[in-house]
Amino acid sequence: MNRRQLLTSSLAASAALATPARIFAKAAPDPRTRRLLDVAAREVARHGNTLWRSDVVGLADYGLHSSLPRFHFVNLEAGTADSVLVSHGSGSDPEHDGWLNGYSNLHDSWATSRGAYITWEWYEGRYGTSVRLGGLDQDNSNAFPRAIVMHAASYSTPEHVARWGRLGRSNGCFAFAPDIFPQALVRLAGGRLLFADTLGIGPSGADIARPAQEPVDFHRLAANNHAREQGALASAEQQSALERAYMEANPGLQTDLDR
Repeated sequence: MNRRQLLTSSLAASAALATPARIFAKAAPDPRTRRLLDVAAREVARHGNTLWRSDVVGLADYGLHSSLPRFHFVNLEAGTADSVLVSHGSGSDPEHDGWLNGYSNLHDSWATSRGAYITWEWYEGRYGTSVRLGGLDQDNSNAFPRAIVMHAASYSTPEHVARWGRLGRSNGCFAFAPDIFPQALVRLAGGRLLFADTLGIGPSGADIARPAQEPVDFHRLAANNHAREQGALASAEQQSALERAYMEANPGLQTDLDR
C-alpha cells in the first residue's frame, strides 16, 4: 500500500468512526401493553425492596373471563407483554361460569387471593414441578400456609376452553397449561413479582364490561370445605382400617401391593 492509499484508508476509517450509528426508532407499546407496563411498574415500586429481580412481572387480570389469555408476562426492560391462559380458584367462582366473583385469603376457601406475590423455589408436588409463592399484601398473607403456588394443569388448556367454554378451577393456585408452565417457571421464578387483581383490561386497552356477580360467603364456604375434607379423611382412615382388618383375617390373600 502506497502513501496515497494509506492516507485514503485512514481518512475513510476516521470518517466512519465519526459518523454516528443509525438509531432505529422503537415502536411505542399499544394501549393495552402501556397499561400493563404501568401496573407492573407500580407494583414493583411498592415491593421493590423485597424482590430479588424486577425485570419481568406476572400480572393475572381476573377481570377477564377464564377463556381469555389474562395472565401477562410483562417485561419492564423490553417494554413488552405477552399473554396466556390461567385458572382461578373454585371458591372464587362457585357457579363455574368462568367469571371470578370475589377474592378470599381464608384457609379452605379454595379461592383466589388478590395482591402481590413473590416467587420462591421450585419443588415437586401433586402437579409435578411447582413454584412456591409468598404473599406480600394483607389480602394474600396466607398464600404460603394455604399452599398457593404456580403449577401446570390439564384443565388450563385451550382444548379445555374449546370443549367447555371456560377453564377448569384450581384450589386458589395459578394453574397454567402444561406446555405453558415452563415459561412461567423460567420467566418468573427466583424472586420475581406476581400480581393478581381485577384489572379488566381488554385487548384494545379499554376496560371490559363484566356481568354482575353474586357475592360469596367465604366463611361459610371455607367451613363447608373443611368439613368435607375432614369427612373424606375420616372415610379414608375407616377404609384403611377395614382393609387392615380384612388382611389380618385373611393372611394368605395377595394384594395389589404384593404383586
